[in-house]
Amino acid sequence: MENGTTRQVRTLILGAGAAGMMCAAQAGPGCLVVDHAKKPGEKIRISGGGRCNFTNLDIRPECYLGENPHFHKSALARYTQWDFISMVSEHGIGWHEKTLGQLFCDDSARDIIEMLRAEMGPAELWLSTQLVDLRHDGTFVATLEREGRRTGVRAERLVVATGAKSIPKMGATGLAYDIARQFGHRVTETRPGLVPLTFPDGRFKPLSGVAVPARVATDRAAFDEGMLFTHRGLSGPAVLQASSYWREGEAVEIDLAPGTDLATALREGRAAQGRRALTTELARHLPQRLVAHLSETMDLSGNLGDLSDARIAALAEALGCWRLVPAGSEGYRTAEVTLGGVATDTLSSQTMESAQVPGLYFIGEAVDVTGWLGGYNFQWAWSSGWAAGQAISAAQGTS
Repeated sequence: MENGTTRQVRTLILGAGAAGMMCAAQAGPGCLVVDHAKKPGEKIRISGGGRCNFTNLDIRPECYLGENPHFHKSALARYTQWDFISMVSEHGIGWHEKTLGQLFCDDSARDIIEMLRAEMGPAELWLSTQLVDLRHDGTFVATLEREGRRTGVRAERLVVATGAKSIPKMGATGLAYDIARQFGHRVTETRPGLVPLTFPDGRFKPLSGVAVPARVATDRAAFDEGMLFTHRGLSGPAVLQASSYWREGEAVEIDLAPGTDLATALREGRAAQGRRALTTELARHLPQRLVAHLSETMDLSGNLGDLSDARIAALAEALGCWRLVPAGSEGYRTAEVTLGGVATDTLSSQTMESAQVPGLYFIGEAVDVTGWLGGYNFQWAWSSGWAAGQAISAAQGTS
């Protein structure tokens, strides 16, 4: 231990990410935040192409997945997207809506990090710090190591905000799950979410870089957004969204021309330009490289004048319901979030506190609450961090 002593703090927060810093901003005096990274908020920094998609105008409970479809409602209702937008504006940070309610910083994601650091006030921040040991004897006792020295920290309350497994190159681990299990909490099945889907044999490598508006559907949900072909498979917002609802071995169905009545377009083309090649007509609605690829597995031969109504109907159906079975996903390496996590059945939806170990809180991505692409997961971090921080502040005021 450092100088053979143990530091006494009121609240120890593990993780200086979005949820951890938000919690520290609310928790009141005597707060110590620790993180293994060299800088706070690294996921914030890289998000949204460096501009941080910090929330969404259309936050709704149905935009979140989890074992309990109601758990997240309380925190999201008590600290809303409008509350966070107000904080951003009060700090003079310019922002704009990009698409589908997604809000981004005008300048840099670092503005959000600096805002949170300012909001944390007197909270102490230790970076490049590793958790070596953790136990509970009525209070929480942690052994922390930084700069080659070990320090004991005793805390009345412990907040676990260490995130989950997505993007391991940034140091993401399953530490939160280990701590949860240590204190008798269940952890639901975890898997990569908001992740590109892969296909065998480099099937789409010739199409790498081709983008198209699409409707991508699983048996559980469907999304109308952009789709991108990659050398590994399929990506883009529609695919990332659908991936959170997809399971290995299942098919996805893709409408390559959502909002377009291809059957009508082909019949009209047949009447007006019967000598035009079918592939030429399809290239008016789809990228030419994609049409060439589809011609390898679909009969796209002949001219429009050669098409019967039955063949037009069959072709429109095939292009509107292109059924593919992915081999898998790119995994946690590129996943934006982790699905599953610390089970919510033993957490308070009001305070995020454990029902089994008083003073223990789980917030952010560590919890079994996962949002859609587009700022939903950051809003869960803000809302759950706020809920825990407010509860801690209120408890300290009465202790």
